[in-house]
Amino acid sequence: MASKVTPWYKKKRVSQVKTDYACHHIHCVLRTRQQTAARFGRKSSSTSTSVSKVQAQATEAMAEQTYTIPVFRQRTVEEGTEEYQRVSTNVEKGLTVIQDELYRMRLATKATMDSLAIQREVKDMMYRRRDTLEEIPRMPDFMVALRPHTVWEKTPVKLYCTVEGTPRPVVKWYKGGVAVDPLNAPGRYKIENKYGVHGLIISRCVVSDTAEYSAVATNAHGVATSKATVTVKRPAGSGESCLLGLVPHLTEIHSSKLEVSLLDRFSVSFGVEGGSIGLVCTMVVVPDLPNLPPLAQWYRDDKLLTPGKLAEMSVGGGAARLTLPHLAKDDEGLYTLRIFTKDGTAEHSAYLFVSDAAPSAAGAPGAPMSVKAYDVNADYVLVAWKPPNTVNEAAITGYFVDRCEAGSDTWVQCNDAPVKVCKYPVHGLKEGRSYHFRVRAVNSAGVSRASRKSDKVTALDAAESERLQVIKIEGKYDIVIKDDDLEGYVTIPGEPVDVHASEVLKSYVVLSWKPPSPRGRAPLWYVVEKCLAGTGAWQRINTAVKLHSPRYPVFDLQDGLKYQFRVYSVNSYGSSEASEPSEPVQKVEEDGTELPVGVPSAPGQVVATRNTKSSVFVQWQPPKNLKNLMGYYIDGRVVGTKDWFPCNHKPFKHSRFVVHGLIPGESYTFRVQAVNVFGLSEESQESSPIAVQPALGKGVEYATPSAPFGITLLSCDGSSMTLAWKRPEHCGGSRITAYYIDKRNADTLTWQEVNLTAVAERICTVDNLTEGIFYEFKIQAANMAGVGVPSAPSAPIKCEAWTTEEPGPAYDLSFSEVRGQSLVLLWKAPVYTGTSAVTGYLVDMAKKGSSEFVTLTQEAVSQRFLQVTSVEEGETYVFRVRAVSAKGVGRPSRLSEPVCAKALPGTQEIVPGVDEVTGDVFLSLEACEISETSTFVWSKNYKAIGDCPRVAATAKGRTSRLTFTNPDKGDLGRYSVVVTDTDGVSASHTLTEDALNTMLELSYAIRHPVVPLKHGLSYEILPKGHVRFWAQAVKLSPSASYRFIVNDKEVKTGEGVKISHDVASGVIQMTVDTFTRSNEGTYTVQITDGKAKTQSSLVLVGDVFKVALKEAEFQRKEHIRKQGPHFSEYLYFTVTEDCTVLLACKVANVKKDTSFRWYKEDDEIVPDTPPNVVSGACALPIPLFSRKDQGVFKAVLSDDRGKDTSLFDISGKVFDDIINALAQNAGASASELVLQCTPEGIRLQCYMNYYTEEMKTVWKHKGSKIASSEKMRIGGTAEMAWMQICDPSDKEKGNYSIEISDGVQTHTRAFDLSGQAYTDAYEEYLRLKAAAFAEKNRGRVVGGLPDVVTIMEDKSLSLTCTVWGEPTPEVSWFKNEQEVACNEHTRVTFEGGKFASLVINTVTPDDSGKYSINVRNKYGGEFVEITVSVYRHGEKLPEPKLGQPKSAAATPVPPKSPATPSKTPTPTPSKSQTPASMRSPTPASTPVPKSPTPTPKSPTPKSPTPTLSRGVKSPTPPRFMKSPTPPRK
Repeated sequence: MASKVTPWYKKKRVSQVKTDYACHHIHCVLRTRQQTAARFGRKSSSTSTSVSKVQAQATEAMAEQTYTIPVFRQRTVEEGTEEYQRVSTNVEKGLTVIQDELYRMRLATKATMDSLAIQREVKDMMYRRRDTLEEIPRMPDFMVALRPHTVWEKTPVKLYCTVEGTPRPVVKWYKGGVAVDPLNAPGRYKIENKYGVHGLIISRCVVSDTAEYSAVATNAHGVATSKATVTVKRPAGSGESCLLGLVPHLTEIHSSKLEVSLLDRFSVSFGVEGGSIGLVCTMVVVPDLPNLPPLAQWYRDDKLLTPGKLAEMSVGGGAARLTLPHLAKDDEGLYTLRIFTKDGTAEHSAYLFVSDAAPSAAGAPGAPMSVKAYDVNADYVLVAWKPPNTVNEAAITGYFVDRCEAGSDTWVQCNDAPVKVCKYPVHGLKEGRSYHFRVRAVNSAGVSRASRKSDKVTALDAAESERLQVIKIEGKYDIVIKDDDLEGYVTIPGEPVDVHASEVLKSYVVLSWKPPSPRGRAPLWYVVEKCLAGTGAWQRINTAVKLHSPRYPVFDLQDGLKYQFRVYSVNSYGSSEASEPSEPVQKVEEDGTELPVGVPSAPGQVVATRNTKSSVFVQWQPPKNLKNLMGYYIDGRVVGTKDWFPCNHKPFKHSRFVVHGLIPGESYTFRVQAVNVFGLSEESQESSPIAVQPALGKGVEYATPSAPFGITLLSCDGSSMTLAWKRPEHCGGSRITAYYIDKRNADTLTWQEVNLTAVAERICTVDNLTEGIFYEFKIQAANMAGVGVPSAPSAPIKCEAWTTEEPGPAYDLSFSEVRGQSLVLLWKAPVYTGTSAVTGYLVDMAKKGSSEFVTLTQEAVSQRFLQVTSVEEGETYVFRVRAVSAKGVGRPSRLSEPVCAKALPGTQEIVPGVDEVTGDVFLSLEACEISETSTFVWSKNYKAIGDCPRVAATAKGRTSRLTFTNPDKGDLGRYSVVVTDTDGVSASHTLTEDALNTMLELSYAIRHPVVPLKHGLSYEILPKGHVRFWAQAVKLSPSASYRFIVNDKEVKTGEGVKISHDVASGVIQMTVDTFTRSNEGTYTVQITDGKAKTQSSLVLVGDVFKVALKEAEFQRKEHIRKQGPHFSEYLYFTVTEDCTVLLACKVANVKKDTSFRWYKEDDEIVPDTPPNVVSGACALPIPLFSRKDQGVFKAVLSDDRGKDTSLFDISGKVFDDIINALAQNAGASASELVLQCTPEGIRLQCYMNYYTEEMKTVWKHKGSKIASSEKMRIGGTAEMAWMQICDPSDKEKGNYSIEISDGVQTHTRAFDLSGQAYTDAYEEYLRLKAAAFAEKNRGRVVGGLPDVVTIMEDKSLSLTCTVWGEPTPEVSWFKNEQEVACNEHTRVTFEGGKFASLVINTVTPDDSGKYSINVRNKYGGEFVEITVSVYRHGEKLPEPKLGQPKSAAATPVPPKSPATPSKTPTPTPSKSQTPASMRSPTPASTPVPKSPTPTPKSPTPKSPTPTLSRGVKSPTPPRFMKSPTPPRK
């Protein structure tokens, strides 16, 4: 924070006209000051400070107003009577009113004379100091330089500057290098020189006053010049052209007649990106006119801020406020408030730090800042920014640039690959559109948050304004014309000129050129070509871009090669000639270095010096090669740690910086990095460590103490007064050692010393006073630097004896342990107790500025402290205390200083503990801040401990410890500690009996050490049945000793017992080889290591011993078992992917001839593949596992060394586990439900790897479970589960699902049988039902006919067969496809509708041939062929030629859909049941599918065949309904 204070030798001298009385009073004051100076020398003699030094400090202190005019006292009637009695003894006037008036006039006159005397004395000192300064020869120096102004026409402008020099310099004014002479232009110029401030006033400016003005100061020792530009603008419509509408912000001229004094100033502030902050400065304005507030201007880093969305400003109500609602790192900097006053300006400055917000990803860098657009053209702009600081993050590898059209929130990334430098040419913009830009940094951890978006930029052709010319006519009128008007009619433009590379970087090259002249009026664009230098092979490079700006970035150039470029101008009429080629351009030099030199070198030596109690002044040497430096980043680190933290978050331009926000008393070291467009330099060397402490001698207020305040009367007996006061706010950097009190009669001006010897306490009794007289007092504090400035005089206090019965006021109210929700108020007992002893106190509290006090204690408290818990965090309060006695409630104390309920940053509490080495019990506090003069003051129950044999206080650095000598119950209580010379660092802790006992136990353990055990004595059964007893110590030394005791007898290493230890692990063990019943008892191990001892016992008796013995015997048997072939893993089951259950085991210690056999219920099982015991694993597969596989399986392993057996009982839970495992596999592999129609109904099928009825499967219809019935049949095969709806109807519509549960989860498959799906399925069911009915009732040959018949001639041939059909079929016989007629030779018979015969009497060779029978009714028929061969007597029997029976039609094969055949026989339907209109199907038109029901072997079928209804069509080929998801193949 930097407050600009006007030096005393710069202040304006004010002449005063004094009366004779005032002159006389001044002489009296001077004599008084001389006496005071003499006394001052006497007081400071003990501090080794010379009189001259003290006088110089006092003189410097006079620059600030030290004294205040006392407020006129408002007297009551009682006081008026007392005053009358006092005055009437000296002056015989009897009117009380006259006496009061005279007394008031006397006080007013005295105060006025005091003020005049002080002003005169200060003025004399100013003259003496000025004379001293003027004796030193100095060349002219501008303390306040000229500032540029931009104003409207016909308004005045004032240029001011302040010059110093010895002898006083002469200032001359110049305009554009020509001296300004007011006589040549009367009334236009006015030159002023008042109090060293030189001014040039130009009244009623005109446009011709636009120029550069300079003030040249000259004396015998040199010349100094200050320059500033004045720009005069004419409003639009007043004759001057404003075509572009670009009017800069105008500096408002405001001559103030207000007197402004700044009061509470904003301090150094800290904010975070994305947050908000307000800077407020309160002030006193005289006169305070609500409608005319003072003019206030805010600056950041000397740049004037304007109100807007990012900076909200207000002035009024006695305060100037700047609010930054959307903080970004761009807002970091030095903020200055400048207020125009009657005498000039009042200023105050303080730094605002803005830290990075939380990164978007851990380790990502901070956001870039200061994004700005340069070189704006019609479709091109150059975006530049400043890099963020990287302290602990990975190095930045590049940046992404985004753009957004104004009014839109859509951001578009401009570059595909990160650019490594802090600027990037953006092209492809649309002319006339406005854009914002932002930048994001990239490193190995991720992408940063986006920067604050840039100001709005409009893509315009910059050359358009250059083509405008202004011609003045008669000096009054301006005519604007374009170059187009002067060029004439031009069609094809000229060629561009001056093609060159304006930006040459490793990532890209920016080409620039000048537009052609003439260019024509048609819209113009450019074509750019490149070639390798010297080759002449030109290639166009902007084929996809129509370029309107004389700028173009080229990105795809190869490193190490030189290129040349040329440009064409093109419009709608044609193209110009090519421009002259550019000079050869290359991105990288031959040695591989980038053409721009790169990052700057590291800064030089860094020096840190003390500044304040929370800041350090850091300065460094600039780098040798500045390389267009942007500024510096400063990093800090606490000494002893490795983590660096950023001190600033925006590059700082100067080589010195004040680091704020440090912990008082802590030591830091610093480093610096330089920043330019290429990034950050290497870190500088670290500075030497420095402790954060205030610098001595930094101004008067830090050398000698500030003034005490709050003078209070505690008691008066008529001849003496007891006074108390509060300590100064600033001790001056050293401890306050003394106080000096002065007094005076309120009716006089002369001060008298009260004490010649120093008073150490803040209470003093002033004797030798006259009763009835009013006195005033003032107090000064002294330290090693001298005596500080005196306090303001107290209010006049009447010396009269206190005779009230009630006690006087408590005093010295102070605060301790201020936190967000509580604080402790302390006070001292009243000096005047009244007529009885004080029995308690009442405490009142009120918010600051409020007069409504609340009593915090319902009853008076006896102690002189109170913990207040009814406060709100952040609120400010005041307190007062009233003493109570038997006579009543006494006077209230003086109000406490306002206190804010808020803990100091880094506040810590008292921590109790025990010293690990000595075992001492202590309380410890680490202070969050400390100064060189700070001390730790410990108290018990808020009474200072002092020298006490029970405790000892020590301090080291920022930590203090209170150690108890012999702690006991007498040490219980509340302990507190206060760190002096800080902002209230304090804490307390209540030591309770339980906490003390706990610490005493720990103290005893430290003072009487034991060997700490990580594990007590335990036992472990080893594989061979051996038992190991062991214990483990945390740490053992090589000299440690131990012994084992069993049943009160020491055991040592011997037969069957082995004792050992390991120092590294701390394990001590005893191994017993044979553990039997005789080993029951108590085991103890005793360990000694130096002074430390310990022992641990283990009781092995009763059931505990039996368990250990059983385990030991088991391990012994296991050891014996494992000597031969044995199972390393007993039988267990697994389920393979194809749902085969494997009984598996693992074997060990086997040979080739080791036998392995499987048994179930003692019946041997011989697997297809013999087990291979040498592989170490054997398995028995159980395919198609079901309930039949339950039983006890056994595996036997044997050879000549022994035998081992493993049993596995598949029943109960084991069986359920196997079924669940199968269900898990089946459920995971289950397909979606498939719809299959059958003649019996509609079937839903679910295919899976394996299905068995033991699985927990549930079919549901509309969420309700389905039970198997005649209507709903549930079944399955090994490959699928199905559910069939027999004879479906509309009420069977709805959602069907199957749930397969594996005990852990349920696998569900569903099908929605409704709507079109049900309609199609029902139609298919009816078709299949009709087809099945036809198949069962068609005519067919049941049996009796051979395929081939061979017969001798002259024999009789009889072909007889049984036929069936309903209705009774028609039978026809054919020979060689010709129907056989019935005659004597051939006879055809059909008896009973069942037996058909063809009889040929006396066969001849002519009867040989192919015979056939055709059996048919209305549902179809069958055609059977028989081959007949007739041979003569004596011929060889011919080979038979088989005839193949033909089916009536081809039969399509339906998918596998096994159905349960009906066990209920259905009678053959009668003829009356067959519809008369039904046609008999023909082989060609009625394909007959294979029924899933087995074909009946007798004429009477067993499958139920429902009767077809009238009007049903002939069956059609079957269609198979599927679920929406195809079934698994």
